[in-house]
Amino acid sequence: MSDVVWRPEDDSKIRPPLQEGQVYRPDILNVIETTLDGLSGELRALSLDIHDHPELKFEEKYAHDAYTAFMEKHDFTVTKNYLLETAWVATYTHGQGGRVLGVNSEMDALPGIGHACGHNLIGISGVAVALAAKAAMERLNIDGKVVLLGTPAEEGGFGKVILYEKGAYDEMDVCLMCHPAPGPRHSISLSGCLAISRVTVEYHGHTAHAGLSPWEGQNALDAAVLAYNNVSLLRQQIKPTHRVHGIFEGKDWAPNIIPDHAIMQWLVRAPTTSEMEDTRKRVISCFEAAALATGCKVQVTIGSVGNEIRQNKALGDELADVVLKRYGAIDYDWGIKSASTDFGNVTYLMPGLHPGFSIPTIPDGGNHTTGFTEAARSEVSHDACLVVSKALAAVGMRVLTDEAFLQKVKDTFEEDKKLRV
Repeated sequence: MSDVVWRPEDDSKIRPPLQEGQVYRPDILNVIETTLDGLSGELRALSLDIHDHPELKFEEKYAHDAYTAFMEKHDFTVTKNYLLETAWVATYTHGQGGRVLGVNSEMDALPGIGHACGHNLIGISGVAVALAAKAAMERLNIDGKVVLLGTPAEEGGFGKVILYEKGAYDEMDVCLMCHPAPGPRHSISLSGCLAISRVTVEYHGHTAHAGLSPWEGQNALDAAVLAYNNVSLLRQQIKPTHRVHGIFEGKDWAPNIIPDHAIMQWLVRAPTTSEMEDTRKRVISCFEAAALATGCKVQVTIGSVGNEIRQNKALGDELADVVLKRYGAIDYDWGIKSASTDFGNVTYLMPGLHPGFSIPTIPDGGNHTTGFTEAARSEVSHDACLVVSKALAAVGMRVLTDEAFLQKVKDTFEEDKKLRV
């Protein structure tokens, strides 16, 4: 593993060999590259500013203001507090008619460990794609519209789903974004992610004096502990690609009182939504069995469901063509393959692309660790972010300029619907 994963001490100047051949519209890619190289300093300053001010889901007020000010400075039409308090949208239109390119910028951080999922890089990547597209449209007189959507609460809040339901994605023909992760040096990943379901489990029992008369109680904490152990045993019989993990919550607990109330928060994941639903049924049986064994009552609430990412193959093939000929390597095994994102729901509803991109990480320093928090602010990580942003911008510009390609993207999306199981 260590000789495959990109480490901070590795020489970032060593790049994979490139394939020969022309990319689509080299004149467009030249504008994209020149634009983003020129804006690199500004974008890095924005990334570090966001990194230095981490905010939790639905609380991204500083990020909201920083991004909207930045986009206004670059002559986008900006709507603040767009449909949600910390969401925003920045648009640019050139000419009459044309297609609509959608891009996402995430903003939220994690409790206690800040930007340990690299959303500062995701945020500036969306900005970079939008700015590059604007520059190409202006200089090459390309009609169309760019919609950059600032999306809050990816970390458990399903912000994109809420925005989709409120109509924020309605006019987009496609939507693009990216995500950093450990991986091989200078590699961009077209892996997907796992479908996910949040499940809240609440046990109700009866208090009693734990020393004087414990037999009078029904121990809700025992029920939660038993449920936890039930799930641990179940893991032996579920596929290695599935994930089940949870935590305990409670209040007013004391060692001399039989707890009458306990809450558990669980996440169930699997490669497809239907597989996740099947595993979730088995997990819920573990919760119900614990209630039966302890004499407690149980309430199971199924919360938000996140679909797996359905990478649009036409968009992905175009990205791979650009990356392999101009920048680096493509893989299908890294990225956020075993994690989850609310962008998966977007790809169920419209053509979308969500590549991962590798950044240098220390051992045991992947996403959601303090090591990744540090990795997300390095200069090499910034450079890797700009590379994937250039490639995404090139894909987006082909959507705006090649009618046959866009039709292929849409046909691919419809074909994929039939493959979902």
